[in-house]
Amino acid sequence: MKAIDREILRIALPSIVSNITVPLLGLVDVTIVGHLGSPAYIGAIAVGGLLFNIIYWIFGFLRMGTSGMTSQAYGRQDQPEMLRLLVRAVGLGVLIAVLLVILQVPIAQGAFLFIHPTEEIRELATTYFRICIWGAPAMLGLYGLTGWYIGMQNSRIPMAVAITQNVVNIAASLSFVYWGGMKVEGVALGTLVAQWAGFLMALGLWFRHYGYLRRHSLQGLWQREAMARFFGVNRDIFLRTLCLVAVTMFFTSAGAAQGEIILAVNTLLMQLFTLFSYIMDGFAYAGEALSGRYIGARNPKAFQDTVRHLFLWGGMMVLLFTGMYALGGNAFLGLLTDEPEVIAASGDYFLWALLIPVAGMAAFVWDGVFIGATATRGMLMAMAAAALCFFGLYYGLRELWGNHALWLAFVTYLAMRGVVQTGLARGVRRKAFA
Repeated sequence: MKAIDREILRIALPSIVSNITVPLLGLVDVTIVGHLGSPAYIGAIAVGGLLFNIIYWIFGFLRMGTSGMTSQAYGRQDQPEMLRLLVRAVGLGVLIAVLLVILQVPIAQGAFLFIHPTEEIRELATTYFRICIWGAPAMLGLYGLTGWYIGMQNSRIPMAVAITQNVVNIAASLSFVYWGGMKVEGVALGTLVAQWAGFLMALGLWFRHYGYLRRHSLQGLWQREAMARFFGVNRDIFLRTLCLVAVTMFFTSAGAAQGEIILAVNTLLMQLFTLFSYIMDGFAYAGEALSGRYIGARNPKAFQDTVRHLFLWGGMMVLLFTGMYALGGNAFLGLLTDEPEVIAASGDYFLWALLIPVAGMAAFVWDGVFIGATATRGMLMAMAAAALCFFGLYYGLRELWGNHALWLAFVTYLAMRGVVQTGLARGVRRKAFA
């Protein structure tokens, strides 16, 4: 195995483990409340979890923007800038979180204008939300720290933090619910404790492994040009994320409008995309770290080698997942549901799920490379073009093709992101090494 492949896997594999642990936090909560004797508790966790997923998804730029800029500073061995980037990212995250805490009442009330649960679920979900919102400073601060660690070529610390969060969440939630006699509030407190445990652990590990950076002055922290770049990069990623959220939320909504069976089918098949994305995001993180590093070090050959080998790994993942889904996809769906009507209906749309790895691989790889190059305007352009294709195809064909139009639009949306970024890649490379 070549050195560049070892570098890619050194960052990608821990990142994949971290990604896989993310849904476990929500799964633990659902499992615990699922044994409390009322479906309303499950509904409350589902609604509350949805609100936080949207909030934290929107502010994901705190991780991505920090990763690219930090990896470039790492490549230049610019230690003062490494420190300044961390302070900017964590500081901005905490500031946003404080605003979320202050505005928690109108945020919750506004969310319930779009989500219409029963009165009991709404009351329980509000309780869950008002407890977990106090974890926002920890979560958004951790986004900045995680992005910074990846930029520093270190994905092992985020992996350790993610695993620790799950262990603490399980222990704390079980303790509050079964020993403390709490219900939804116990699960919420368990999640809150896990979030702060993760943030404090990440902060403590920073002092242990990178505390030497404190010897550098923070002079220039608010330097105008640096701040303009910092907010410009994060603005582009924020707008891109809004497009991504719009497509994802609309996909679910359009499926729901076609009835319970279609909604169930789309939800199950989308799990195949989610599983693929967890793996490919690991390679995207490697792209962020290594691309930015070699741009900072002014090493175009190493940069080009990294891109080529990332696509080789991506191609292998396409073959692996397409083969897995073709041979075992129906068995996987059978693990998720025992409803014969849903499994039978999924067969009509299963081909679209098989196309996901082929259509989506390039977008994941290029996202990592573009973040490392801080070419976030190109990412935004690609996402905007892909989103327009998605909505245009769906509304143009929905009367004729129904749910097939929705899946065609989604697969085309994935492919279009990769196509546009491929077209922009040469210009990104030229600008990065100008």
